Amino acid sequence: MDFRFTPEEDKFRQEIRDWLKKNLPKSGSGDRFSRTSDDNDANPVIYLEFAKKLASKGWVAPHWPAEYGGLGLSVIQQLIFNEEMAYASAPIGYSMIGVGWAGPTIIVYGTDEQKKEHLSRITNAETMWCQGFSEPNAGSDLAALQTRAVRDGDDYVINGQKIWTSGAHFANWMILIARTDQDAPKHKGISYFLLDMKTPGITTSPLIDMMGNHAFNEVFFDNVRVPREALLGEENRGWYMATTTLDFERSSIGGAVGGQKLLEDLKTFVAETSFNGRPIKDAPGVMGRLADCAIDVELGRILSYRVATLQARGMVPNYESSIAKLFNTDMQFHLGEAGMEIMGLYGQLEADSKWVHLHGRFQRQWMWQTGLKVGGGTTEIQKNIIAQRGLGMPRG
Repeated sequence: MDFRFTPEEDKFRQEIRDWLKKNLPKSGSGDRFSRTSDDNDANPVIYLEFAKKLASKGWVAPHWPAEYGGLGLSVIQQLIFNEEMAYASAPIGYSMIGVGWAGPTIIVYGTDEQKKEHLSRITNAETMWCQGFSEPNAGSDLAALQTRAVRDGDDYVINGQKIWTSGAHFANWMILIARTDQDAPKHKGISYFLLDMKTPGITTSPLIDMMGNHAFNEVFFDNVRVPREALLGEENRGWYMATTTLDFERSSIGGAVGGQKLLEDLKTFVAETSFNGRPIKDAPGVMGRLADCAIDVELGRILSYRVATLQARGMVPNYESSIAKLFNTDMQFHLGEAGMEIMGLYGQLEADSKWVHLHGRFQRQWMWQTGLKVGGGTTEIQKNIIAQRGLGMPRG
């Protein structure tokens, strides 16, 4: 097994690093941008400004085919790009749904008209997308969703509710799944829509998370009328398109590399910070804890490389993506936990405290990753996918 990159790939990595040094925005503290520590209300502006800079390089979706506004990068080049963006904590989160999930699903299933309407607007950083999948009673069992889309002439009329909709208060468009056949088995009667968020009848209500951020929302649909052209693919075949979207969501290379940067920051902290006249790194158990974290970070990277390698061979990762997502979410959670425990009571402080260390990133990392154990498919769902599709075990 050869983990070395080619000279051309190394040159591309250096180009990204040099560009980021000149173009990466700074946070209010002067530190590098952090998705878990900045004022969330300012983030859309920061994201949009940075996305415009990426668009000028063709880097919003560089892995997309050139005909759809990308650069046609190889899977490995895209992996390198994702690694460098994650390592730098680049502000790409709100564009992720459009670039990583909505756009690729439209490329696979969309009509020529849908591709023409949406793909260039994503790569030019003109639109932001959100994901209307989960509902109050349909999260892990997503196929139990109850939002309805009823055919009425050339339109569909949508009624229902979505929850945990990241960025819906900023998004221009939504990928939405709704039930179009009430009598079909639950996986068979679902359709997939591309929904303009300015459509009358849509109400967005904020959900504030335990970090005080407004990232999530509830979205209500009251007789929302959308044209037939909003349907992606075939009616009642939306479940299969939704599973494609979810597979795009779970490679987790960004999580692995983001963990590496956090670990490096923590290693520097324990080496340069003293307690009772001794460096923290000399305290019992500290270096052992960091060694465990380092092993987990490297394992997370290798699992993500496995996903990329399968894609480079033209294969479609499935349970492999779930393994990477499951492991990297746990790795980042335990890394946040390790940082908090090593810092002691200081590790619990908010970013605005004058006594806080490392801008409170580890405390917020721990809380952020607590939520990500649910986001993108719960830990239990990932284990079921691994057991059934990876190990061939029967459904319980």
